[in-house]
Amino acid sequence: MEYVSRPIGPRTGETQTAGFRALNPKEKVPVLVDGDLVLTESAAIVTYLGDRYGGLTPEPGSIQRARYNEWLSYILMELDAHTLYVIRKHGDLKHLYGEAPAAVDAARAGFEKQLRWARPRIEAEGHLVGGGFTGVDILMTTCLDWAVAYGFDLPEPFLAYLGRQHQRSPFMEATRRNSTS
Repeated sequence: MEYVSRPIGPRTGETQTAGFRALNPKEKVPVLVDGDLVLTESAAIVTYLGDRYGGLTPEPGSIQRARYNEWLSYILMELDAHTLYVIRKHGDLKHLYGEAPAAVDAARAGFEKQLRWARPRIEAEGHLVGGGFTGVDILMTTCLDWAVAYGFDLPEPFLAYLGRQHQRSPFMEATRRNSTS
C-alpha cells in the first residue's frame, strides 16, 4: 500500500492551522485521509486500515474480532485514558492542566493493576488476539513504550513482548520516519 506521510508535531501549532482544523477540528493527531474518508482516532485508524487493506484485524463478526474489540477497549480506557494520559496531563503537561500528584500516584497504581490482566495472554501467546499480530498489538506497544518512558518497571513478559514488536520491520520503519520528521 502506498501512502504519503505528513508528520505533524502535536504541540508545534501545526494542529491549530486552518488546513489542519479542516481535517480535524479537535486539533489533535493522528489523522488519516483515505480518499474522501478522514479518521482522527488511533484505534479507528488501525481498525479501518486492517479491515480495508488486510493484515491487522480479525474477520468482523468472528469470536476473534470480539476479542480484538475487548482488547481495544481495555488498552484505550484502562491503560491509556485512565492511567497514562492522567500521568501525562498532570506531570509533563502540568503547566497546561495543573499539577495533581495524588492523581498521578493513583494513575500509576491503576496502570500497574490493570496491566496484570494482560500478563497471562502475553505469556501464553506472545500476541493479544488469535496467536498473531493485530492492530491491538500496535496500540499495546504504544502504551508500553509510554509506560517505559514514564519509568515503570515492566515485568519480563512485557519487556520480551516489546522487544518482539520493536524488531518488526514496519515498527523500525515507522520509528525511522518519526525520528527524521
